[in-house]
Amino acid sequence: MAKSVRIDRQLESCRQQIAKVSGLTKSKVIQNAMAKRCDQMPKPSLADSLAPFIGRVKSAGGRARHTGTAFRQALGKKKTS
Repeated sequence: MAKSVRIDRQLESCRQQIAKVSGLTKSKVIQNAMAKRCDQMPKPSLADSLAPFIGRVKSAGGRARHTGTAFRQALGKKKTS
């Protein structure tokens, strides 16, 4: 996707030098820099990721009553108490 970005002369000179030394295109230099910065960004917490979905499901309830039994069966274990 094409984008237009304004950079000052110093950054442009640096971008050209990096492209020349590395053999990358000028666009690839910018893409790599952005990708590196994105990797440094903090990842959202699980709660933040699930926030749009929490509390969105309505049910009559009682669905979790036998989850322990189902979990034990899934693990192939018998109840010990």
